[in-house]
Amino acid sequence: MTIERLIKNAASGIELTPKEIGSLFEVPLFSPEAALIQVAARKKSETASLGLAEVHAQVGLNIAPCARNCRFCSFAACNEIFTEALALPMEEIVAKSSQFEADGANAVYLMSTAHYPFTWFIEAGQEVRRALKADTVLVANVGDFDSDGARRLKDAGFDGIYHAVRMGEGEVTDIPVEARLRTFQAACEAQLLIGTCVEPVGPEHSTLELVEKTIINRNAQPVFSGSARRIPIPGTTLGDLGAVTEARMAHILAVVRLAVGASVAGNCTHEPNVIGAAAGANLFWAETGSNPRDIKEDTEGQRGMTVADCRQVLKEAQWKVLDGPSLFFQKHTIT
Repeated sequence: MTIERLIKNAASGIELTPKEIGSLFEVPLFSPEAALIQVAARKKSETASLGLAEVHAQVGLNIAPCARNCRFCSFAACNEIFTEALALPMEEIVAKSSQFEADGANAVYLMSTAHYPFTWFIEAGQEVRRALKADTVLVANVGDFDSDGARRLKDAGFDGIYHAVRMGEGEVTDIPVEARLRTFQAACEAQLLIGTCVEPVGPEHSTLELVEKTIINRNAQPVFSGSARRIPIPGTTLGDLGAVTEARMAHILAVVRLAVGASVAGNCTHEPNVIGAAAGANLFWAETGSNPRDIKEDTEGQRGMTVADCRQVLKEAQWKVLDGPSLFFQKHTIT
């Protein structure tokens, strides 16, 4: 089957096979077929999201040397970037979350390291939920959890989670793939909506792994998917491997968009960039507090962008940005 036919099939909602997805990933950049892939991905995103892009915002709750040792993360104990445990006080968590809401973020996320006490995370969620408007979407970006943890997140007022089986999971992290998949299942059982991503992509990653992670994304029945590149942490082994170019990432995120279901409204990439948005990314994040891609204790004013910054990047790619609560996280039945 020709590349053009694969693109048409994907754009029309036909589910691609792993081999077909791999064929799209391997299309040369700046070829006519690559251009067709990005145009089709953009159109598929526009159709799925009613032509609206979103800006979500994340508050990093803590910094700590984390024994999960995700080598791409500045929190990893093995990377020796942060050697002390620091946590935002509750009033600052609430203030930062409320400011993001006031700034026009379509959803607010709380993120912690894997060893941040789960009880503290639940308490933070409860306090933030009380401070935000009733219809503001609240999302958890937290370590793996079981069915009881999922129910506690739901009861605390979280609408969904961000979760991913990362590139190299179980090899460049000390987290088994099975643990990540169990968290997906626990979230589904508790009716927590899922956002996910093929990330963090580095120049060493194969087509085979890109396809594998794309299929995992598709099977998670997410409200958004997408792909993001690895940001090199200076002085680390993975950092020395460098980064995928934004041009290459635009191609990858476009293929992921074509490979996941037409009902998936969101297609994310990170960090925000115009070429990615032009190729079909309709979701960016603003950030404050800790950031696993930053070596500063507070990413605000550093690597983290503001809501206004993210909205402007999307507008440069000629997206209309949603005003109000996220439409990606609208309630639907998870099967």
